[in-house]
Amino acid sequence: MKKIELDIVALSHSVTHSHNYAVVLGEEGGVRRLPIVIGGFEAQAIAVAMERMTPSRPLTHDLFKNTMDTLDIELQEVIINNLLDGIFYARLVCLKNGEQIEVDSRTSDALAMAVRFQCPIYTYEFILDAAGVILEEEEDGEGDDKEKTGKKRKKRRGKQQEPVALSKYNVEDLEKMLTDVLDKEDYLKAAEIRDEIKRRQG
Repeated sequence: MKKIELDIVALSHSVTHSHNYAVVLGEEGGVRRLPIVIGGFEAQAIAVAMERMTPSRPLTHDLFKNTMDTLDIELQEVIINNLLDGIFYARLVCLKNGEQIEVDSRTSDALAMAVRFQCPIYTYEFILDAAGVILEEEEDGEGDDKEKTGKKRKKRRGKQQEPVALSKYNVEDLEKMLTDVLDKEDYLKAAEIRDEIKRRQG
């Protein structure tokens, strides 16, 4: 089966599942997107690696990567290889002493590892056909897109007003907040604060 390479293009609160997040994978060189609902812990693990943060203590995925590095096991690629009853399945394709080893994994954990190893992420055509979303209707379906965007904004405002609140702080205060949330190991909030600081400085 031909593999299709994916990139992580977004990580945000899930609109349909409260207290969860959605990681959106984009088809490399294509218009299809594959949204996958993940838990808060896994979202934090992905955000930490994407933002290149250094936790005060190793997270579980950092520990696993350190262990693999120590044992000279290389993560070559991650494959989202199946979709059953709305649940995605994945495999870690590893290399140890020239021998290829495949390990079953939850998709969220596999993505957290892929970001740390900076290895490619793949899936198959039948999975994109079943669960992929095509983003080519911006002109024809503009109203629908606006409606969806509006729902996302309403949900965020109803639950927490972080984007509005962060805009009221100066850079010095934001840097203090960043230090505080890092001490509390709230890496998702830290990523939002860091993005706000970069936006001000950029």
